[in-house]
Amino acid sequence: MAHFAVGFFALGLLVPVLTWPATAPLLIVPVVLSALIFRLRTQADQDGVTVRTLLGSRAVRWEDIDGLRFSRGSWARAQLKNGDQLRLPAVTFATLPQFTQASGGRVPNPYS
Repeated sequence: MAHFAVGFFALGLLVPVLTWPATAPLLIVPVVLSALIFRLRTQADQDGVTVRTLLGSRAVRWEDIDGLRFSRGSWARAQLKNGDQLRLPAVTFATLPQFTQASGGRVPNPYS
């Protein structure tokens, strides 16, 4: 669904681009947004968490995660035992039950 929104955004950008050809570089914005939608994700399984960003990925075992932190209106952050923080794309407080299930119960479900 997010790709449809980006497509409509790209169609909306055609008005200024066709009117003023100097604004053609604006068409890069929908391409980057689509790449972010495709790339950014958090995958959790019994072994750990794999975070994919636009340029790379990072895998962390559950034993290395000390806890999760939530900020208002943003994705969760995993507090690692070495003191670092790892942003977890698409993991919000609303999706925490699915994250709990994928973690095999290592992350507590606050709704239960």
